Amino acid sequence: MKPALKVRELKIEKRLDNFKEVVLGYTEKEAQEEAKRCFQCKNPRCVLGCPVNIDIKKFIFQITKKDYYGAYLTIKEKNNFASICGRVCPAEYQCKKMCVLNRNKGSFADSFAINIHLLERFVGDWGNKNVSLPEKNKRFKNKKVAVVGSGPAGLCVAYELAKKQIEVVVFEALNELGGILRYGIPSFRLPRKVLDFEINYLRKLGVKFITNFLVGQTTSLEDLFKEGISAIFLGTGAGIPKLLGIKGEGAPNVYTANEFLTRVNLLNAYQFPRFHTPLKLGKKIAIIGAGNTAIDCARVALRLQRMNGLKIDTTIIYRRTEIQMPARRIEIEHAKEEGVNFKFLTQPEEFVLDKNGYVKKIKCLRTYLGEKDRGGRERPIILEGSDFFVKADLVIVAIGLKANQLLIKRSPQLKLNREGNLFVNGETLETTLKGVFAGGDIVSGEATVIEAMGMGKKAANSIIKYLSNA
Repeated sequence: MKPALKVRELKIEKRLDNFKEVVLGYTEKEAQEEAKRCFQCKNPRCVLGCPVNIDIKKFIFQITKKDYYGAYLTIKEKNNFASICGRVCPAEYQCKKMCVLNRNKGSFADSFAINIHLLERFVGDWGNKNVSLPEKNKRFKNKKVAVVGSGPAGLCVAYELAKKQIEVVVFEALNELGGILRYGIPSFRLPRKVLDFEINYLRKLGVKFITNFLVGQTTSLEDLFKEGISAIFLGTGAGIPKLLGIKGEGAPNVYTANEFLTRVNLLNAYQFPRFHTPLKLGKKIAIIGAGNTAIDCARVALRLQRMNGLKIDTTIIYRRTEIQMPARRIEIEHAKEEGVNFKFLTQPEEFVLDKNGYVKKIKCLRTYLGEKDRGGRERPIILEGSDFFVKADLVIVAIGLKANQLLIKRSPQLKLNREGNLFVNGETLETTLKGVFAGGDIVSGEATVIEAMGMGKKAANSIIKYLSNA
């Protein structure tokens, strides 16, 4: 059995002084070769691993027949943004993990599973170059829907509704569109031209975008209805950072991952002074956390060090071991290749400040792994008396996000669930306020891009039914 075909990547020596895309994708010949490895199982388990149940078996077969248009339409039935998801979806934990060729019985796929995500990316990129706009349905010509938030869930809702010729206006609080896709994911993973293409595609479908508009502050949900909006979708995401809650965390040289990545990805801090975005840059940078966001922060940080003529000294601190890291395996490998250091079984206890109030080192404790917690991972246990120090003059806390509740607090009719996320009807995704639907991280908590898009598609279908009965 041959392993999966390796994808072309930007050479390591050409990565660190720029933000160019690292994974270059498959050529047509390579996509053909990888697609032909698929067994075309009678009962394809890979589909069960996909959060939106794309007919993976079918689109891979269509690739082998060079029916790229058919493959594009097959993917579009469930996923509107194949080019994006093919780049950022954690396939090794989802569809690839379920592939019958996967020999690893652990928590992720090995190198023999079909590279489904890369085939999806190939089809998505082909479609973006070769497929024209879909024919519109004229049934809902006089309906207007407001979408709050331009992240993956919001963009998906806008696409589905615009196809039905429903007038859609998307309100975005920031000055640029894309939500987490733009401010949270570096361009070396998701090039801006890919995201911009999808947004411009929606414009061609008739979607209107309004930036710098904070629904709940600039206007209320009730006012939107009074102004002629027929239904509203809330996709404001999980934009509130979780904190460690330890001494010294409020120091000026401690960033949350949200702030750090927003400054770089959205405000172009890496191009200072061309763009006037101040960003403290450290000679010894520590990132707390081990998810995709932590890896993104580390890889951005070392690029900033390199681009500013500094020696690369960026370290990820994690209280478990590498095998428990929730980040994508490919991103971990890229981080290692590029020079990121790792300190495992290590838990920060205190940020030690200098006389000016800046972090100069981190007091840490050693940990060991105990019994599994409710999430299925071994629980880290502190080893008493094991404290030691890690030098750091810039710290980035990347331990997750919570639902953004600013809009919820200004709309008392909206209710929260016990986890502090927005409560919705599980079948329709309608909130406790009639005509208002929601999806993505504001409902599920921090999740993947494809999961948010899946909720967006489900919400769009519910909105269409709601408008039919209105």
